[in-house]
This record gives sequence, C-alpha cells and structure tokens, in this order.
Amino acid sequence: MLARSIVIATLGALASAHMAMIKPCSYYTPGNDCPDPPAGQSVDYSLSSPLARDAPFCKYTVPYDKPVETWTAGQTVDIEFTKNGGAGHGGGHCQFSISYDGKNFAVVHEVLRHCFYNGPSTSNTPDVRSYSFALPKDLPNSDNAIFAWTWVNKQGEREFYCGTSNVAITGSSSSSYTGKEMTIANHDGYETIPEFGDDYDTGLDLYEKAKNITVSPGGSTGSGSDSGDDKTKEESGTPSSSASDL
Repeated sequence: MLARSIVIATLGALASAHMAMIKPCSYYTPGNDCPDPPAGQSVDYSLSSPLARDAPFCKYTVPYDKPVETWTAGQTVDIEFTKNGGAGHGGGHCQFSISYDGKNFAVVHEVLRHCFYNGPSTSNTPDVRSYSFALPKDLPNSDNAIFAWTWVNKQGEREFYCGTSNVAITGSSSSSYTGKEMTIANHDGYETIPEFGDDYDTGLDLYEKAKNITVSPGGSTGSGSDSGDDKTKEESGTPSSSASDL
C-alpha cells in the first residue's frame, strides 16, 4: 500500500514538472506498467527533469533487461508524454531517433518549432501530448534497439531533455539505416540555443546542417554528407500519422 502511494505521489509530481516520454517507457519510469529498473539501478523519480549539462547522455547507460515494446519496421507508432499537467515551455524542437549501440543516434522523425503545441505559443500548458508517425521501412531488426526522444525548449532556462527506451524491431530485410544525426544542444561540449522569443527558426541551423549517419546492429558510421532535404520533418506540433512525413 505504501509503495502504491509513493508511485501515485510520484506520478503527480511528474504531472506538475516538465515533460517526459511515458510510452514507450523511458529509463526508469515509475509505475505506469513499466518494468522494474535493471539490477543496480533505481526508479527515476525526476523523470521529467532536463539533462544536467555534465550528465551522461539521456541520464542512463544501462538498458532495461528486455524491450518494453516490439515494433515492425514501417509501422505507425504512438509516442505518449506526460498526460496531465507538465510544462511545455512554449514549444521548441523535438526529435525521435534510433540507435543500435547507445552512442550513435539517427533521426526517424522530428517536430520542429512547435513541439507539444499546435502553433506559436507562450503558454506552459501543452496542446499536444502524443505523436504518431511511421517508422522507416529500412530500420534493421534488433532485439534491443534504443529509441530516444530529445527536446530543446523554446522558452525558459536553456535545457536539453531526453528520454530513452529499449524496443525490438522486426519485419525488416535491411542491415542498416541512414538518417541525419541527432542534434544535441544546451549540453557540455555542444552549442547553446537561446530562447526563441518570436523567432521559431532559432537554432534550426544546427538541425539543418546535421550530417547523415548510418546505424546498424553491426556498428555505426557517419557518412560525412549533409542531410539535405529529409522527410522526417513535421513543421507544426499537430500529431501526424502520415507516412508522407517521413
């Protein structure tokens, strides 16, 4: 009973904080039908907090013992965030990426400018709490791929948010996937993106000049070429389930 009360209180605290990815389960989500943390790790009771500037990428490097979801390459997936409360900081740039080694992440979808909103906003209350999009058909199969959500907020302290989860990928005949490299900002060793104000293009140059990277279960390499036009982009915060967004 005490444990249940702690979980309920913690989820309430998450609702009054920032934003957190809760589906698929981020490392190490309390409750919400998510698995227990792996041995030696603890439940993250500050799941929605931004990444400390000197912290390891996405806080944790130890994966779950098994994938929390199984996806088929090319299918539409649903990504859910803090259901009640939370602070959307007026929007910003979000990316969704995949890795097979926990170090190199290639973007599979992005929502630029107005993440968590339907358009320009100065509100802290999000309009959008879930996104649906089609996975690339050429994502290689894996029993332990790492899916990441990252976010640079529009307004407030200059922060970088990240949530990672383990997923299985099936149904593919591809051995590798090439997409633009995930953008990191507001973190030690990386550029700082200032508050946007009324300019929602703030920081977009970092996203647009990202190099392509090839990721695979057998290893990952950077191609060294500009990403150029890509179809992973969603300009507004409106949820999309159209494969044409990829």
